[in-house]
Amino acid sequence: MGLFFVVVVALTILYLFSGVKVVSQGYQYTIEYFGRFTTLAKPGLNYYPPFFYRVGRKVNMMEQVLDIPGQEIITKDNAMVGVDGIVFFQVLDAAKAAYEVSDLYLAIMQLTTTNLRTVMGSMDLDETLSKRDEINARLLTVVDLATEAWGVKITRVEVKDIRPPADIVNAMGRQMKAEREKRALILESEGLRASEILKAEGQKQGQILQAEGRREAAFRDAEARERAAEAEAKATQVVSEAIASGSTQAINYFVAQKYVDAISRFAVSPNSKTILFPVEATQLIGTLGGIGALAREALGGGTGDGGGGSVPPTPRRAPPPPPPPADGGQAQ
Repeated sequence: MGLFFVVVVALTILYLFSGVKVVSQGYQYTIEYFGRFTTLAKPGLNYYPPFFYRVGRKVNMMEQVLDIPGQEIITKDNAMVGVDGIVFFQVLDAAKAAYEVSDLYLAIMQLTTTNLRTVMGSMDLDETLSKRDEINARLLTVVDLATEAWGVKITRVEVKDIRPPADIVNAMGRQMKAEREKRALILESEGLRASEILKAEGQKQGQILQAEGRREAAFRDAEARERAAEAEAKATQVVSEAIASGSTQAINYFVAQKYVDAISRFAVSPNSKTILFPVEATQLIGTLGGIGALAREALGGGTGDGGGGSVPPTPRRAPPPPPPPADGGQAQ
């Protein structure tokens, strides 16, 4: 009897321990009662009577990665490209994932592969290479909608690699090179154009500054001529007043100054090799003497005729008459 009691106790303990189920974090177990789903075992310690209840499926509730194998796809413009991708998904309902589809991983792989062919087959080669984000978004929408009934959430679908044929890759390389050379020529021509524009602007500004300089110089020349004319008019007025007052020295000075200026112009003329004076040297000396007499009269403080000074003027010889004509040779 004692042995029988020990055996019964041991079987009872074994029966109780066989009903204990420990579920790891990130997993859920489906519990079946005589083959029919009844409940889910959550992470932690669970107890279900053995022989009546058993674990059906162990479902991974964490986000998982499924690799889509490479495949050949014909694009809209009849280009053959090799494509492979990757799918990120997470099981949200363990019961549906276990009993709504027989093989969840195979189903997701086949569904993604067929939709990848559909999406990329409706696009040109250039679009498949440049619009990966659009391809990923369209695949995500279609696959996520199809797997919703399986209790699965598709988080991301990514095209991992696109492999065009070798001849197309070479053609694309030549196209890229031609495009870059075209851009270089355009940039060079734009640089030359900008340089010519800047050069023309500089020449324009230079011409404007030169014109302004010429205008300023013309204004200054006109002002100088105006002042010279005023000085000439003032001198003429002074000489006229001196003549009106009876002084002959002023007119002699004026005539002598013009006479000397005329002779100096002969001397500096570039066309004259030899100068013939139709006058005698004594006449020029007499003229210069008249200029000196005028200067002494001015410094003495009065004229010979109407002076009011205390010292009487010294008698002076009259200036010589103007030069005779060229054919006479002597004064009349």
